[in-house]
Amino acid sequence: MTAKSKHFASEAEMCAAFVSEIGPDWTSYAETAGWDILLVRNADGFQIGVEAKLRLNAQVLTQALERSHEGFGPDCRAVLVPNGAGGGLETIAQHCGLTVLRIHSHENYRGTKTVGFFPALPRSAEGSLWGGDWHESCPTKRCPLPDYVPDVVPGRPAPVQLTNWKIAALKVTALIELTGLVTRADFKALGMDARRWITPGYDWLRPEGGAFVAGDRMPNFSEQHPDVYAKVKADAPVWLPKVRPNAYPELFTSPAAAPAQAAE
Repeated sequence: MTAKSKHFASEAEMCAAFVSEIGPDWTSYAETAGWDILLVRNADGFQIGVEAKLRLNAQVLTQALERSHEGFGPDCRAVLVPNGAGGGLETIAQHCGLTVLRIHSHENYRGTKTVGFFPALPRSAEGSLWGGDWHESCPTKRCPLPDYVPDVVPGRPAPVQLTNWKIAALKVTALIELTGLVTRADFKALGMDARRWITPGYDWLRPEGGAFVAGDRMPNFSEQHPDVYAKVKADAPVWLPKVRPNAYPELFTSPAAAPAQAAE
């Protein structure tokens, strides 16, 4: 009995299947720089911006062509679709310098699933055979990457994104958890505007003893990004002294701990 093709129920399911097959030479940044998936080749930083769609259409081709982030761009641009969902637009995509990534999922009579995609991701430029599958756009600058790999699901409608602002917000959350408070100087050191956090009516933070503590309406940023938040806290000995230059990171081991000043 032969294997039968299985259609993807959603773009998120298709993206998850694709990411599971990219291999160890690439890192997947979900919902980054405007792309559903921004692939980064670990060896040299080469980038592929990927837009995902269950059927190739003019809208997604336009999105992939126009997608930019403050003048930055990836080395190659691609559209991920289920195998057989490209239609006659694949030829147009190729002439526009876009790669159509065709992904398939098959299931045999025992229920075992196999996933694969074509064309293969480009190897390092040295000794690599590019053929006609990939088209370098030669950006002036590559897309900026967040300090942490996003722990979000690509391909979802209205996705949660891990932006630089969100990483700074996670550090504010960590400061409150580890030291019990956050100050205006902390916000300045993190490059954030404190007004959104302390404006009456928002109640994200409330004043206490010349500083601020968590308010009743403070968003649960740590719940939105639990994996990244754990890494942010683990990295506190690195980034926290830069925010509070005279602080001793080893003292910040409990919510009750207060910021310490270095001895003269």
